[in-house]
Amino acid sequence: MAFSLIRSSKCPEPLMDHDVVENCDSFGSMDSIPLNPWGFLKQFFGGNAPVKGALYMGFDLSTQQLKGIVVDSDLKLVHEAKVDFDADLKKYGIEKGVLTNPSEGEVFAPPAMWLDAVNLVLDRLRDDGLDFSKVKGLSGAGMQHGTVFWSADAERLLASLDGGKTLVEQLESGVRGAFAHPMSPNWQDASTQKQCDLFDQHLGSPQTLADVTGSKAHHRFSGPQIMRYRTKYPSHYEHTARISLVSSFLSSVFLGKVAPIDISDVTGMNLWEVGKGAWSDSLLELTAGSKAAMPELKRKLGQVPESGGDSFGSISKYFVTRYGFPADCQIIPFTGDNPSTILALPLRPSDAMVSLGTSTTFLMSTSVWQPDPAYHFMNHPTTPGLYMFMLCYKNGGLAREQIRDQVKGTVAKSWDQFNEAAYSTPPVSQKSSADDMRLGLYFPRPEIVPNLHAGQWRYSYNAQSGELKPQSSDFVSDDARNIVESQMLSLRLRSGSLVKSEKDPKSGKVLPPQPRRVYLVGGGSANPAIARIAGEVLGSVEGVYKLDIGGNACALGSAYKAVWGCERKPGQTFEDLIGSRWDEDQFVKHVADGYKEGVFETYGEAVKGFEKMEKLVLSQEVEQHGIKTGGKMIGGRDESKGSVA
Repeated sequence: MAFSLIRSSKCPEPLMDHDVVENCDSFGSMDSIPLNPWGFLKQFFGGNAPVKGALYMGFDLSTQQLKGIVVDSDLKLVHEAKVDFDADLKKYGIEKGVLTNPSEGEVFAPPAMWLDAVNLVLDRLRDDGLDFSKVKGLSGAGMQHGTVFWSADAERLLASLDGGKTLVEQLESGVRGAFAHPMSPNWQDASTQKQCDLFDQHLGSPQTLADVTGSKAHHRFSGPQIMRYRTKYPSHYEHTARISLVSSFLSSVFLGKVAPIDISDVTGMNLWEVGKGAWSDSLLELTAGSKAAMPELKRKLGQVPESGGDSFGSISKYFVTRYGFPADCQIIPFTGDNPSTILALPLRPSDAMVSLGTSTTFLMSTSVWQPDPAYHFMNHPTTPGLYMFMLCYKNGGLAREQIRDQVKGTVAKSWDQFNEAAYSTPPVSQKSSADDMRLGLYFPRPEIVPNLHAGQWRYSYNAQSGELKPQSSDFVSDDARNIVESQMLSLRLRSGSLVKSEKDPKSGKVLPPQPRRVYLVGGGSANPAIARIAGEVLGSVEGVYKLDIGGNACALGSAYKAVWGCERKPGQTFEDLIGSRWDEDQFVKHVADGYKEGVFETYGEAVKGFEKMEKLVLSQEVEQHGIKTGGKMIGGRDESKGSVA
């Protein structure tokens, strides 16, 4: 798989850009970008004058690599380098960046490897010609949820680093070195089912846990992971002085002392009470094992600053001596990879970003707090009062490919016939408004949202009567359109309450609630048929746009955060400063219309049927464990008949 533009919390790994680009030879007569909100900001708000000659760094520590980039004050990319763990650090015995213990479902990586990568990526940036003395600030991002366990010696070792030696030489020295435990659990780890069950039950239900923390319990989340660490390695836990997330671990290395956890990344732990802006004593007590042990765990985790932009302090003397950073280079809070990604656009409230890779991921910046066990809510990394809404699906490009390959006349890996079939099929296969709608679920692999095993289901839906009727799941050409509709209807179903009515900038007419803009990224974003259907289903006041910023989204978001943290005026938001400097024309292209009167409303009725279909399938499939109704299982067959009103 080719890792690309954007990354997800790990529902599977960073948003994975699919190997096969769902593209046609031409976009046809697509319009250029009609509106530039960043130009509007420049005209009316001005922004700060960039600091001439200043450079800023952004880091992205992911499962398989550490990337470092450098931008100037105008946000222009001037240097980049990366370390591929499998290629460059084979001595750690890792494969695809991790070690595994399949018998227990464990996936983990050694923080020592990441220390080696820090030295190596900085060496490569120096070889690329970077003058470190011009770097005024830096920030970074780490894969979410992973934890690093510091020893009592960590603070002393971090503060006394010798610039003549590598990081790993010094932080792994002594009996324990800087680490109380030599490994960090990875987001792919699935060893914590028992702990997740306890978390979901502790506050009464998964919904209540989501209401409090932003998410139900997940295997990869830090709270269940810390709970398991305490019971599996009690002596290591006892010797753990501080606990970092991957992002705050990397920040600590540059700061020369254990850095606080970031206000956004902390909401990926199942331990932070978002409404109160504080650690949940009840969940900490569960994790620590008793009420008496809870204060010690809280001390290990440390205080969490409210601001995502206030400097943690100046860079460690180690980096001044070894690389020539200025002594006053500022360390701006490092955050999670998903929060950092939304800073690379940057997203405005009610803008939606859809990654159409192997997986499908939906990100939105919103002021509405409306958690649900099916998705994630997290604090926005820079802007108080905003939240990051995230949906993760396992089935994306592979599901579309499966349908593509069944379209008559398809040449290997070509999307031409798929697109032709999609264009020729009316919305939800309705040739007239009196016809039933054709709906379906297409899951070649087990799905997260909704929680279903692999399979396919088809139903007809009568919007007037509300009746669902199971249909054969054998392929028909309408599936080319229906599969894209299915994926977009699921997004609209779950995000619909987060958007609001806006005026059409052209007509002045107030439109139904929908996103302001929809940005597409990943392999599927290059396909005009997918883009058009996305706009028809999801709507969007200003249309659908293709975003292309290479594979640097996460690192760029971090670098932009460093610029904002160092150059902002008092009270100036990230969106204001970065928006006034961001060159939209360089990265964004208008590829499809959004709201279409009548069509959008038709899909509004389809959403109701889609929700009803999901609930029906869930109630039958979960209960019967594989006995299909209204569909066929991959590798099996059960064409059931009957109707449901």
